[in-house]
Amino acid sequence: MTTSDWGDWLPRAVEAAKPAGVAIWYLGCNGFVLKGSDGTTLFVDPYLGTGDPPRTVRMIPVPFNPEDVDEADAVFATHEHSDHVHGESQAPILETTGAEFIAPDASMAAARETQAWEDRWDLDTAQFREVAEGTVLDIGEFTVHVVEVNDPDAEHPVGYVFEHEAGTVFHPGDSRPTDSFSALGREFDIDLGILAFGTAGMIPDKETREPKYTRWYSDESRVIEAANALQLDRLLPSHWDMWKGLTGDPTALHKHTASFEHPHQLELVEIGDRVDLSA
Repeated sequence: MTTSDWGDWLPRAVEAAKPAGVAIWYLGCNGFVLKGSDGTTLFVDPYLGTGDPPRTVRMIPVPFNPEDVDEADAVFATHEHSDHVHGESQAPILETTGAEFIAPDASMAAARETQAWEDRWDLDTAQFREVAEGTVLDIGEFTVHVVEVNDPDAEHPVGYVFEHEAGTVFHPGDSRPTDSFSALGREFDIDLGILAFGTAGMIPDKETREPKYTRWYSDESRVIEAANALQLDRLLPSHWDMWKGLTGDPTALHKHTASFEHPHQLELVEIGDRVDLSA
């Protein structure tokens, strides 16, 4: 269990918000909250852990305690890595709110088998919904499409396209560019795309703990490659703030976008910041 550095102001701000369209809060790492104008509240990959020091060391505050979240309709996981499926971060949200946990098979196995959420928290079997590419869900005012992505470090990653009358948000987890992005860019008019951005570094190996060259996210060039394939109106880089040795400078993306058609706008946010889509 970790304790928030910020108290409960962020979940209270989400609950109090009455967006005209869709409000999106950045939780750091690759976590987000989406809230629609009718109050539907969706969490994606919220992570409140401190990593696995000294291998992965959290560089940003823990923005809230999961027990302080009183309103949520669903918690989505993009893939099974511990900073995307984390019982201490996500199960208390499900327990308090009755929200669904929505995830692909490997993520579902990490939650229900490896981490044994149902043995450790008061959760109902009906709260777990397994999805795969091609699944379409209606959750409150959002239509959610489960789509193919490319994370070579994950067993079974997926991305989510969140459609709302105010606009469309795409969260592909830690995906790098992939052929499917061009098709997604043609199929969906994506107003805001979230892409994991970071650098390479020497990170202790999970097994040997010896320093190992590690690249988990896209660099500047690959982020813009993905943004162009997806035909993004607005690009929001994520994950650059999280791990010691793999942090990046998102302001560098300004120069990389200059000669490309997409994205039209670069949204640089820090943990706790909010951006909006308006109808």
